[in-house]
Amino acid sequence: MCYQDMRRMSVKEKHPHTGLFIPDSGVRELIAQSKRARVDRAGLLAFLQPIAEQWPRDRVVFLCIGSDRSTGDALGPLVGDVLTARGWPQVRGTLAAPCDAGSLGAMLKTLPREHLVIAVDACLGRAGSVGSFLVSDGPLRPARATGTAELPDVGHYSIAAVVNEQGAKPYHTLQTTSLHAVIRMAGELAEAICDAWPQHTNLQNSR
Repeated sequence: MCYQDMRRMSVKEKHPHTGLFIPDSGVRELIAQSKRARVDRAGLLAFLQPIAEQWPRDRVVFLCIGSDRSTGDALGPLVGDVLTARGWPQVRGTLAAPCDAGSLGAMLKTLPREHLVIAVDACLGRAGSVGSFLVSDGPLRPARATGTAELPDVGHYSIAAVVNEQGAKPYHTLQTTSLHAVIRMAGELAEAICDAWPQHTNLQNSR
């Protein structure tokens, strides 16, 4: 299914702000019932372009969740590193300063007001989904695959990269996930972001 075929709703109408997504019970139920779309590199761009049309790059924060201590969970910080190197104005979560279970709460407090938050994280999934991305008009819950921490739902929009297959030992699976595959997926996601906001890419290329 193409993401453009899914019903869209302006994020400005859904919730005015904050990466710490605290909806009322009715909105939470609506988000719970909404489906995530599984997309490839082209689908990522189709997901991001309508957001870019509504929100300029200086009003968007990428919350790149993950750790530098696990290959599978390093996708978020890898994306954060690429975006930072490209001069993206608002990024939280890099290899040098990961946005992990221990630092997420503090990082949420640094999010600028009236900015859109797009959460990025790695996840485990079905065998047929490995290598694809799960995109949503709602938040994601960090560490859901491992169940090692009770963390808040984050993001106005979210992108989860399926880096490996869900199994009986999710923590071990993330630790032994192919670094090559994770780097490739992080690159695909970062490039899709830069393509969705081409003015940002052109600015960097002109320097």
